[in-house]
Amino acid sequence: MCFCHCSSTPAIAVPVTLNGYNNVTVFDIVKFDYYICYLHKDSILYMFNLILFGPPGSGKGTQSEKLIARYGLKHLSTGDLLRHEIASRTPLGQEAQRFMDKGQLVPDEVVIGMISSALESNPGARGFLFDGFPRTAAQAEALDKLLELKDTSIAVMLALDVSEEELVKRLLKRGETSGRSDDTNENVIRARITEYHNKTAAVADYYTKFDKVVLVKGEGTIDDIFAGLCQAIDQRM
Repeated sequence: MCFCHCSSTPAIAVPVTLNGYNNVTVFDIVKFDYYICYLHKDSILYMFNLILFGPPGSGKGTQSEKLIARYGLKHLSTGDLLRHEIASRTPLGQEAQRFMDKGQLVPDEVVIGMISSALESNPGARGFLFDGFPRTAAQAEALDKLLELKDTSIAVMLALDVSEEELVKRLLKRGETSGRSDDTNENVIRARITEYHNKTAAVADYYTKFDKVVLVKGEGTIDDIFAGLCQAIDQRM
């Protein structure tokens, strides 16, 4: 029996915890209180994946935590993955360490390998929130190919839209207590914001081709911004 307001298509309502339901066949996922209604089609478990971008001072970290709690997503930060793989001395971690010891950037194929490992380690995940990754069009294309192999995809790229003056004001205020030197120098802050826009422009252009980019107003109260993000997500589910 389906507990949501959907069609008469047969469905199975199961608790939010998905362990043991990896083989359920679905074409849609509908959130209703503490249940997920899985509707049947093909042999793919619907997984909702999103990318969240935001310039320094946009509150991306706060919003990430709220979205993860609201939608039960797994947080996926390449920085965290890299540290975990190196600390665990996995083959990928050791390979990454060799590049870092030489002062070189970790190659995309190694990073994608770490992401693949994270996906395989969470087979029952409802979806992933990619935090600040991909950073280039090449990485975006590689990520899409990886997700296609996993029978899933990126549903939406959300970008918090905050004016430069508001970002500078927020970061200077944060610098009063953060202890970070790059939060106290206005010229450095503006350079960081410019670097962010330069790096994310190519990724936004890539996902725009697939109509997956949504700009969300990043000014206002935390709850207002969160509501805007949730509205964008709910429209894609």
